[in-house]
Amino acid sequence: MAGWGTRMRPHTYSKPKPLVSVAGRTTLEHLLDMFKTLPEPDSVEYVFIVSPYLGETQIPKFMEENYPQLKANYVVQQEMKGQSHAIWLAREHLQGPVMIVFSDSIIETDFSFLDQEEADCVAWVLPFPDPRRFGVAVVGENGWVQRFIEKPTTMENNLVLIGCYYFKSAEKLLAAIEEQMTRNLTLKGEFFLADTISVMIEQGAKVRTHTGDGWLDTGTIEATLETNHILLDQGKANRTVNESNDGVEIIAPSFIDPSAEISNSVIGPYASIGAGCKITDSQITESIIEADCEIQAAALSHSLIGRQATVLGRGHKHFIQLNVGDSSDVAFSEPDSK
Repeated sequence: MAGWGTRMRPHTYSKPKPLVSVAGRTTLEHLLDMFKTLPEPDSVEYVFIVSPYLGETQIPKFMEENYPQLKANYVVQQEMKGQSHAIWLAREHLQGPVMIVFSDSIIETDFSFLDQEEADCVAWVLPFPDPRRFGVAVVGENGWVQRFIEKPTTMENNLVLIGCYYFKSAEKLLAAIEEQMTRNLTLKGEFFLADTISVMIEQGAKVRTHTGDGWLDTGTIEATLETNHILLDQGKANRTVNESNDGVEIIAPSFIDPSAEISNSVIGPYASIGAGCKITDSQITESIIEADCEIQAAALSHSLIGRQATVLGRGHKHFIQLNVGDSSDVAFSEPDSK
């Protein structure tokens, strides 16, 4: 969870990226659901590598309030020196089998096979039309990964790394990171995990890929809204049939927290409305409205509205697209008749 979340501004000025809502829950809650299929999930120990300030203050509090049963450790990456550097900072907590998962990747997969896994490393991948902004796996004829390439300049290798890895030995992973640092294997000043695994392969590690069933990205505003759409389609909605009652029309699929107050409005499809929201005389579609917002006379589409924000619009007929941070006020008034 390290990093500043700059692609999710302005929301990450006031909270770390994993606490942004999507389909009625935080990204972190969706992420933690992934691990229920791990062998012996009740014995799993978590290590959260967080950013300074927002991450180190808000993530532990959130976990204590919502997941007190989980054993969790916290490591702060003060300098943004890349993925491998972040893992190295957490070295005192890493022994034996370990998974590394990036917090803006919600992956559809089943981890139950890992108790029988023989490879030294498994990297989850998906074919992608244009892989150049990702890391990719180069697989040999024998089925083993030959090397990884971070942000390739060509497109012949399209097995994109989707931010999920299993390592049989944390000790071997850490040794490879230290070798990577000694050799200063960086890209734009950062140590990438793809290069770490390439070092492991040089040292004789057997590495294979595993194709995920799906990959949802929450790293940008656009991607988060798309993920909201997909998750609501996949069963995360709590309004699954169209409803109309007392001036309120709900178009499925949508998520509406039971504590939200809605009057004279149309909600959906693909709208997520957070706890404590008050929505009047409005229309909201394909949007995420986080907790405790007030929306009046606004028609919102493809919008992400942060916690405790207020939006005063011009009525149902004037659709607008907004990206509004926490505790902000946005008001639209009619032009001066003069």
